[in-house]
Amino acid sequence: MQQSSSDERPMMHQSFQGLSTQEAEAQRAAGKGAHMPPSTGRTYAQILREDVFTLINNILFVLCIALLLLGQYSEALVSAGVVLFNVIISVVQEVRAKRTLDRIALLTRPRATVMRNGQEQALDPSELVQNDLLLLHTGDQIVADGPVVGEGRLQVDESLLTGESEPITKKAGDWLSSGSFCLSGESYYRAERIGMTSVAGQLTSKARAFRRILTPLQQDITVIIQSLLLVALYIEIILILIALANRTAVVDVVRMSVIVVSIVPIGLFLATSVAYALGALRMAGKSALVQRLSAVESLSNVDVLCLDKTGTITTNALVLEQVYPVGIDEKQLRRLLALYISQTTSRNATSRAIEEAGNFQVSQEAFHVYEEVTFSSTWKWSALSCDRGDLQGIYILGAPEVLSPFLRSGTDLGTFAEDATRRGRRVLLFAFFPDLVPLQTSDTQPTLPTGLIPLGLISLRDELRHDVQKTLALFAEVGVQIKVMSGDHPQTVATLARQVGISNAEPVVTGSELDQMDDVRLMQVAEETTVFGRVTPQQKERLVRALRSHHHYIAMIGDGVNDLLSLKQANLGIAMESGSQATRGIADIILLNDSFGALPAAFAEGQRIRNGMESAMKLFLTRVMYLALLLLTVPMLGAFPFAPKQKALITFETVGIIAVALAAWAHPGPPSRRGLGHLLVHFVLPAAIPLSLIAFGIYLITFYQAYQQMNESLQDAQLVAQSALTTFAVCSGLLLVPFVVPPARFWVGGSELSGDWRPTLLAVGLLVVYLVVIAFPPLRTFFSLTALHPTDYLFIGAAALIWSILQRWIWHAHLLERFLQLRQRDTLPGE
Repeated sequence: MQQSSSDERPMMHQSFQGLSTQEAEAQRAAGKGAHMPPSTGRTYAQILREDVFTLINNILFVLCIALLLLGQYSEALVSAGVVLFNVIISVVQEVRAKRTLDRIALLTRPRATVMRNGQEQALDPSELVQNDLLLLHTGDQIVADGPVVGEGRLQVDESLLTGESEPITKKAGDWLSSGSFCLSGESYYRAERIGMTSVAGQLTSKARAFRRILTPLQQDITVIIQSLLLVALYIEIILILIALANRTAVVDVVRMSVIVVSIVPIGLFLATSVAYALGALRMAGKSALVQRLSAVESLSNVDVLCLDKTGTITTNALVLEQVYPVGIDEKQLRRLLALYISQTTSRNATSRAIEEAGNFQVSQEAFHVYEEVTFSSTWKWSALSCDRGDLQGIYILGAPEVLSPFLRSGTDLGTFAEDATRRGRRVLLFAFFPDLVPLQTSDTQPTLPTGLIPLGLISLRDELRHDVQKTLALFAEVGVQIKVMSGDHPQTVATLARQVGISNAEPVVTGSELDQMDDVRLMQVAEETTVFGRVTPQQKERLVRALRSHHHYIAMIGDGVNDLLSLKQANLGIAMESGSQATRGIADIILLNDSFGALPAAFAEGQRIRNGMESAMKLFLTRVMYLALLLLTVPMLGAFPFAPKQKALITFETVGIIAVALAAWAHPGPPSRRGLGHLLVHFVLPAAIPLSLIAFGIYLITFYQAYQQMNESLQDAQLVAQSALTTFAVCSGLLLVPFVVPPARFWVGGSELSGDWRPTLLAVGLLVVYLVVIAFPPLRTFFSLTALHPTDYLFIGAAALIWSILQRWIWHAHLLERFLQLRQRDTLPGE
């Protein structure tokens, strides 16, 4: 509230000295100084230890070092290449995440105005001590928690902390929280909680905490890697015992160890990283910034989507929806409203909505505002008193229920207010009083004159984000539950939820009701309720935790500091671009231009990633399975199936390039949710078992043929057999591609029809590359291959074709599933 005839500030009539320098130093010495939130708990050294020196990486590094010491330089380089590439990607992502978390601050670190020795000083918030006296001006950010001191009255925006969209009036004794802003007024406040003990400090500390949430795809890959690592260690122990019994050379033992460890498909990590990077790249052009590479895939797993209201579903702005004149025409009412708003000093969402809806040029005639009462949530009205100009008289804009008792008798406002309120609209009454009377009492409290003349009513609605209704409808269609958690009034939130098409908006549960519930009851309410109103940041966090304990996969969308804890607790955090710096800092995805339209595209992109990686896992696991079977059978002949460079060539030809291509070329669509058990029983084992049997037969035939009929030495015969087995592995591995991604109905068996010929054509191209390798002696020698007789190549090619025909029949007949008696069940292991 202000009066143009006086520029004095009431609070300045008092003398505030604040602490002296000696008192401040004493407070700091007593441990009562500001301790700012620490950075993330992980150092760069910890990141290197956790991402570089994993168990599987350590084993491979040791083996590569052994090959180097034994002079096998090319084999060491080939064996370590994929590992190093994957390590670089992982470390870069972790370092980037650490730097982002370190930059997070809920306070923008402004210079706080502090009274020391009776003088105003500008200090950094880290220099504050308890009981410091701070001076707060309009527009300042509150940097500590404490009560208002003195006679000043403030309008404070706490929306970032609470989600409450309305300004809150603060007077002497009222508590201020760090992270909020002063919209109008000036006063002092005492810093009782500073640094880590303040609201902003506690939230910052939690926001900076490092978290690593694995997506379902990453969990599956981790299970695969860890399980196959155990298999590899088992096979390795057996082979070492055999090597000791046969007194095998050390270099041969190391080579065998490299092959054994290679059954652990670390290339899956690389393929996943590439798929994530491609997904993030695609989303960059669709108004979404992906800050955690796995976030796009993570979104496709979401079954509960939680949203804040203010600033998230809505733009934190109002729209003037309808004008209802009383006693004057609509044109005149709109003109008076435009003039009134042009002269008010307080700019809030209501004044901006009226201003933007106005179609009138404001008169240039000089106005003289004799007195103004700015809007407050305490008295719920604002007023201007003008003694000359187009607005001569007193004009008041406020809540109808507050102004109605002061209207002149016999006034009938009709049902406009009731109808608009029922639709969830905000209604204001515009009224006039012809005489200039004081608008404040002797104790500076605002007061209304009796006998107000109504000029009209207006209804305002919250402005919705673009595409929010369409986006939420699309998520609902795919079975994703929508839940709204807001600090606003419960009925306002419920009305808005209905407005955007969210079903089951009633009943609404409030924060005070949540406080009365134990964990079991809250878990049930979180599951059954859609709308929550008047909830605190801590209650949002508790709700998200309860939903996750019910095995839901949660995405949380927010914009303010009040959403930080729930974003951190969710499986996936999504922030609006216009949100707070801290919220954007911890979010996995940022919606650029605050566009909800990016979410359906990201959801589809996540499905694409999962479908592509499921195809890649079919390739990897089939190769790994038949390789493991060969490692258990071929050594019985006193030989070994592959040399390290042969194995690297097979990996490059059959899974390396193709897995990346499958990730890039995958199509959106509902991915399979049947789990690893179904993947193994339905596709991998039926392919790997006959493949390993035929491969063993080829190795056996070519080995004894070379040893006995061609009079080759045992070592040369093994090289011939390895070359034959390598050729068969490449041919059968490339023939597996159209079964993984069937381009036509003929190839359908283990996978559904794709219709995409690109993977098959890529397989043909890679076959040509392999033919080039075996045709040129230098390349053949580099990969430890020897030339075979033309009839041997025909024999191997025929064997690969026979395997593909046999394989098609096995899949169509569901032989393994029938043998395991799984065709009669609804589920398979791991589903």
